[in-house]
Amino acid sequence: MAPTLDTPMRRVFSRSFCRVFTGLLLTTLAAGTCAMAQTSSSPYRIVGYAGGWNPVQTKDVGKIDTLIFAFAHPKNGRVTIDEKDLPHLRDLVALKVINPKLKVDISVGGWTVGGFSEAASSEAGRRLFADTAAQLVADQHADGIDVDWEYPGHHESGIKSSPQDKTNYTLLLQAIRASLDRVGAKHGRTGANHYTLSVAIADGPFVSDIDIGAINPYLDWFNLMTYDFVNAMTPTTGHHTGLHASALIAGDGRTTDRAVQQFLAAGVPPQKLLIGAALYGREFADVKPDHNGLYQTYGHYQGGHDWPELKQDFINKNGYVRYWDDAAQAPWLWNAQTHRFISYDDPQSMAAKAAYVKAQHLGGIMYWEQSIDPSDELLDDMWRGLR
Repeated sequence: MAPTLDTPMRRVFSRSFCRVFTGLLLTTLAAGTCAMAQTSSSPYRIVGYAGGWNPVQTKDVGKIDTLIFAFAHPKNGRVTIDEKDLPHLRDLVALKVINPKLKVDISVGGWTVGGFSEAASSEAGRRLFADTAAQLVADQHADGIDVDWEYPGHHESGIKSSPQDKTNYTLLLQAIRASLDRVGAKHGRTGANHYTLSVAIADGPFVSDIDIGAINPYLDWFNLMTYDFVNAMTPTTGHHTGLHASALIAGDGRTTDRAVQQFLAAGVPPQKLLIGAALYGREFADVKPDHNGLYQTYGHYQGGHDWPELKQDFINKNGYVRYWDDAAQAPWLWNAQTHRFISYDDPQSMAAKAAYVKAQHLGGIMYWEQSIDPSDELLDDMWRGLR
């Protein structure tokens, strides 16, 4: 089943962020020295989605290869960013003063955001979408576009879809690639410094209307949304961002490894695949108690918890006991008194994901979302694991 409307990766970002420009200019020298010292040569990349930037995280900007601003939206066929959101994008771009190697891309879409099927349905519509997206990148001094259409041929999020989406999705990405190259050439962005194109993409049934092999040539990389495997619209609890299949998982239940193998089988080079990590957990209530709540039916979905909240109030606290699934390489929490279950990523599962990236020769790790781990603890786990 598709994720719920509150899915963190997919919801339209609405948080408030601190402005960074003044603090950034005042602390560039000290923070820049720290950040650049953290930057080291590695074949693996860390890519994070962000709605803006919290100045307390500036010390860790050298650990990030690409920040993807969330979100721009299709409006009347054009790719635009709301005026109120532009300062947050510019805060991200300003971080290049500290880490000149940092790339900042713009993601278009998000869960419940429509307009894609309509724009992609004609040559003129695709051209308008592509040209306005590329011009937005140039105007904002960004480095590329990330397309987050959730999902071609599907309407679970409440957006319009069409049987022609499968073909039109490929044509849309082809048009965006051409526009990025044309606009990029005018701004000296060619060769290794070209404007990039990526997609936020799910797996399993959610790519039933995507020709993975056909879109591959137009993309620099794939951001695999290997989280939210269980949510308010799935029948059981489980590992929402599990690496491998649990012994309790039913049939072809979704996992990170199964997603990777699906894309590899479609002909995507491993180095173009970035697996997803979650800086948040998902809680279920009135859960059947067998197997400490793992892959059991539940009464209702309780909600999400960001990493700092999980540490402060839940992990081995207030009746929530941490368990580790060796097969899935994923943790979970079970409260035997209240029959509450929480699935999440933690330092141990981040280390497992980093080891998996290395073993499979993948491109790296992508995460949602920058603001919800202000201490950058999990970012640091990714960074150390990949190096």
